[in-house]
Amino acid sequence: MASAHPGTVEIRRAECVYVQIALPGEPVRNAGVLLLDPETDRLYLRFRRDWAHIAPEEDAEVLEALGADLEAKAAEMGGGRLLEWLESEASNALRVTPREGMPVGSFEARLDRLYARHVAPTVLPFETHLPRYSFRAAAGRFGEEMEVEPEEWEEAPPGLRLTADLFVGHVVGHSMEPRIPSGSLCVFRANVTGSRNNRLLLVENYGLPEHGGRYTIKRYRSTKVQDEQGWQHQKIVLEPLNPDYEAWELDEGAFRVIAEFVRVLRMEQEDLP
Repeated sequence: MASAHPGTVEIRRAECVYVQIALPGEPVRNAGVLLLDPETDRLYLRFRRDWAHIAPEEDAEVLEALGADLEAKAAEMGGGRLLEWLESEASNALRVTPREGMPVGSFEARLDRLYARHVAPTVLPFETHLPRYSFRAAAGRFGEEMEVEPEEWEEAPPGLRLTADLFVGHVVGHSMEPRIPSGSLCVFRANVTGSRNNRLLLVENYGLPEHGGRYTIKRYRSTKVQDEQGWQHQKIVLEPLNPDYEAWELDEGAFRVIAEFVRVLRMEQEDLP
């Protein structure tokens, strides 16, 4: 293993192959990418999920299960043995490319890049992909009914049910660690309904300039009192999850809740060029 100086990316070696599908009368397509860490025998893999749109119906169901099947085999056999099995058993319909050795800084980041560049699945909005917005754009899109184009489309995990009020945003800062790491891409749900208390919310604070941190993600806590007009907010506090950071109180009417945090999608990790 190559050592790295503080602040630099540790260089590791990886072996990469692409799984290809050759259906009768169809072009050969890259179905997925396999990235092996020989040092740990861990196999990183990503497979396309758009087969229902590009393959005959009788083949699509089988192909949709291919990634999960190979992931289960890798857990059972080990990454290196699975690659050897594929290289010896792959048929004309299911092929693997020759192994390609490469240096990597982050296996996850490199896998994302290889998948996007060489597999390039069909973008299926709110079926397999979610729009990515800056928080400023999301505030306009979901709060002011503006026509806002996504920066790009991010593929969502298979188990996440996608709806039109979901979007992806880039989180920077350590105040919500360890739940939300700095540098992560996160999924949010706009149009927050019901009680906001104790939920992790994306808030726009009108009292701050945009360059000074106008948009923030914090745990929302409020206390209410009842008067002749009904229940009124007595105090609204935004709390960090990281104990090294302080909570602060919001002025009523000086903020707007844009969305609720759903989950971390992935880390935007540093990799080699």
